[in-house]
Amino acid sequence: MTDFSARRRIMVDTQVRPADVTKFPIIEAMLAVPREQFVPDALREAAYAGDNIELGNGRVVLEARTLAKMLDALDVRGDELVLDVGCALGYSSAVIARMAQAVVALEEDEEMASEAQDQLVNVGADNVVLQVGTLAEGAAEHGPYDAIIVQGGVGELPVALTDQLKEGGRIICLFMDEALGAVRIGYKTSAGMSWRFEFNAGAPVLPGFQKQRAFAL
Repeated sequence: MTDFSARRRIMVDTQVRPADVTKFPIIEAMLAVPREQFVPDALREAAYAGDNIELGNGRVVLEARTLAKMLDALDVRGDELVLDVGCALGYSSAVIARMAQAVVALEEDEEMASEAQDQLVNVGADNVVLQVGTLAEGAAEHGPYDAIIVQGGVGELPVALTDQLKEGGRIICLFMDEALGAVRIGYKTSAGMSWRFEFNAGAPVLPGFQKQRAFAL
């Protein structure tokens, strides 16, 4: 029988800590949340490998290093409301739930959303609200948000998401340009959005987040 708790410790010690992620809430959450419960049954043995986990249709569970570094930059606090865009089977939402006051987990694939709901209940993540809806439209009815995180590649960021940030709030995205991806964090001010580069990573671009081609005559 696989000792998944041991694999979780190895994941944190070999993928998360060496990436300069040292904030206790992130380490604690990643040690506590059973990642193997948030992937398809056939991939449970691969749940702790240091790669994105393919879910089909261009969707992935982000590798632990990428998610941890995104959360490190986002610096979620215990009194904050977070929108988790593209939560898939719910792993990221379960992790964030241990750091935030509340999480809105947004997923447009109804089958994945149903599975996510079951697993979030199983791990006791009772401060997560699962919302089924179009990823690019966000979940304005629950906002505005202190922080937003996007669980996949972004070609172009829909304005709807930054509109749902509180002033002073922040959003973190993995912007993909061909095969190269750059994680950037954006801060919302009265003057608009201010962006800062964090690190390089990669993931498929989410549906609705493709870069719009410029129209030339």
